[in-house]
Amino acid sequence: MAQGGNPVFNGKNFRSQTRGGAVTVPANGQYAGQEPMSPQQLQDLYAAPSAGPGQTGRMTYDDVIMKTLGCLAVVLLGAAIPVFVLPGAAGLLMVVGALGGFVLGLVNSFKREPVPALILGYALLEGMFLGALTQVLNAMYPGIGLQAVLGTLAVFAVTLVLFKSGKVRATPKAMRFFMIAMIGYAVFSLVNVGLMIFGVVDDPWGVRGVEIAGIPLGIIIGLLAVGLAAFSLIMDFTSIEQGVKAGAPQRYSWTAAFGLTVTLVWLYVEIIRILAILRGSD
Repeated sequence: MAQGGNPVFNGKNFRSQTRGGAVTVPANGQYAGQEPMSPQQLQDLYAAPSAGPGQTGRMTYDDVIMKTLGCLAVVLLGAAIPVFVLPGAAGLLMVVGALGGFVLGLVNSFKREPVPALILGYALLEGMFLGALTQVLNAMYPGIGLQAVLGTLAVFAVTLVLFKSGKVRATPKAMRFFMIAMIGYAVFSLVNVGLMIFGVVDDPWGVRGVEIAGIPLGIIIGLLAVGLAAFSLIMDFTSIEQGVKAGAPQRYSWTAAFGLTVTLVWLYVEIIRILAILRGSD
């Protein structure tokens, strides 16, 4: 399995499930303590069509797709709260959504077993955060929300096509580079937030607003972050593929859906921030 990517897929439980093998069925069709089967029952058993993954309680691509769509639907529901229900409380909802989503994100990442209610709760809170963020930026730069959505979908679609074609894979060398870049990006983001909190820089984007050769640093950093998020999607797809092939229990499709939602939320935030910096520098 791809290691070093989305921490959701690197959790001990998901990794252990993707290493399992197929269940061994006794040659006579019965297990210890089970009543002997008649010749006719054995004949009917072997003549029956093979059970699919869904019938045996295994994770399938359809499970992951449906649960991911469910999570994204809840994200949209959460986004509707600051946009349509409480438009005057965008600032408060942004803070509540960001902090609450962060806490539930950590809880879900380290939970021994996936809990659908907590995963959907994360999606709702992140939706509130994204909706409030989009509302604020859209008021400053009309249409930026739609542009960010289209950009996120485009990156996701291109990444999926590249993964399915086999042209881009999560190789060990690429994952080492990914980890180094992620650590560097995390350190930069923390330092930037600290400078903004303590008033060292006045720009609303912090150091990201500093121009280098006429180009805002935020554009360069943002494009790097989008690339990291796209590669994180590649590793997510790899983990899901291996989970399905290894016959991971069906409940782990919730883990896969949660992991994809986390990455897509990150990708959307990076894209809308790039667009805002670009529009603000015009």
